[in-house]
This record gives sequence, C-alpha cells and structure tokens, in this order.
Amino acid sequence: MDKLFHIFRLGPAAVEEIAESLNDPHVHEFEELIIGVEGELEHFIDFRSEKFIAPFISFVTKGKVHKVKPSARDGRFDMWVIEFKSELIPETVFQLYTYYHDHANIQLKEGACFNRFSSLCEMMHEEMKQEEPDYVVIRQLLSALFTMIENERKKAISEERTLYSTQNITFANFLKILEENFRRPEGVEFYAEKLFMSSRNLNLICQNILQKSVSEIIETRKLIEAKNLLTTTDKTVSEIGFGLGFNEKAYFTTVFKKRTGQTPTEFREEMRKLIS
Repeated sequence: MDKLFHIFRLGPAAVEEIAESLNDPHVHEFEELIIGVEGELEHFIDFRSEKFIAPFISFVTKGKVHKVKPSARDGRFDMWVIEFKSELIPETVFQLYTYYHDHANIQLKEGACFNRFSSLCEMMHEEMKQEEPDYVVIRQLLSALFTMIENERKKAISEERTLYSTQNITFANFLKILEENFRRPEGVEFYAEKLFMSSRNLNLICQNILQKSVSEIIETRKLIEAKNLLTTTDKTVSEIGFGLGFNEKAYFTTVFKKRTGQTPTEFREEMRKLIS
C-alpha cells in the first residue's frame, strides 16, 4: 500500500468475490481495522479460527498472519475496512499492540456507540474522496475511532477474559515502563531490573507475545517516535536522534535506514509529499 491511509466498504457482492479468490493466510505491511456492521466473519488469526456475528471489531497488526471468510446473514453484509501505515498515528499504534496482541477480535453490542463507529468511517471515507484529502483530519478521526473502540472493548471483554496470564501482565507492565523511558539510552537490563526479573526471561516473554526481542521492541518504539517527529515537527535529524537516546547522528541514521529502508531525511520528504 503506497498511501498512508485507505478506507473502503464491503457489501454483499464482496462475499462472493472473496469466496472465489484464493484467500490464503497472509500478512500485511500495514495495520488493518475491520468493522463489522452486518453479516458474519470467520477470522483465522493468532493461529486459531473464530466466527463473529456483527457488530464486531477486528484489529490486525502489521505482520500478523490472518485469513478472513465473510458471509451474509439474512442476505445482509456490510463491513468497513481501514488500512493505514503506523506513522499516521504513531503515538496510538504502539498502544494498540498492547490492547490487541491477545484479543484481535471483539464482539460488540448493537446501539448508539457502535452506530457512531460507522459515522466516523463515513466521514473518513468522504474526506478521502476529496481531490486533496486532509490527513490531519483523517488522523483525528481515526484516533477518535480507536478511543471509542477502546472504551467499548473494556465494557465488552468479560472479567474471565481479562484475567491475563502472568506473561501478559509482565508484557503489559514492560510496555508501560517502556513508554515512560524509551527516550533514554537504556537497554534490556534496565527494563528487566524494573520488572524484578532476568533479561533472559523478559526476552522469552517478548518473543512469545510479539516474536521480537526486547531490544527490537525498544528500537521499534524509538523509531515510531522518530517517524512522528520527522512528520510533525521541524526538528533536525540530529535533535530527534539525540532526544531518543542516540549519541551520534550517524548511528541514528544507520539504525533508521536499516529498519525502514530510508534515511530520516528521505522519510521526512516522502511523508511531507504524501500529507501535502
């Protein structure tokens, strides 16, 4: 996907089209949010398959293996699909990984709140039809949508389902500590000590949940913030790198290019072209 953001609506015809396609398990290089208004969806994700009847929400983080099989219910089918790159709302995406890493699908109740989800989708859809869509507007609407979804998620998930395993509690606590300290030049040992555990055990937990080492997660959080600052501020590359714990501009640039395929300056120029 070349654009920062894409939104489309699937009607009854999409059920047949998807059924006739190969639709093998696959991964995306972008984040995907599915909002089920009417119909059913059998969703294979996190290596298990579940069926959901609308209304429901499904958030597929970048890199997760998944497959969908939609079907109409009483002849009706209506779903919104939103695809976006993490740099559109970088300050929110990392939190979403925490919320949804173990609960990709959320069954919701019908009512006024869910109806507002559709209204926000329609507003984003209309904005993207403009000759020059305003990505600031899209960012605000998408952030508002996720805030509302999170409020409903807390209500919808039963007490039994929110009893996280010890690993999930530790992982959530690690992300909270990371959010407070990622700008500092701290390594795995710092976070392990904060959690009163060994670096090895913290790495095992992170590998089990996100399939990434602690160092990779720390680096990812730094780069998400770097992308946000490159996109939304006029700070120099050196200032951004130093503010995120990189002592040298060259090292920051090397890490950034290794992970993104672009230098910070190239990324900034591309984002400004996309947004303008």
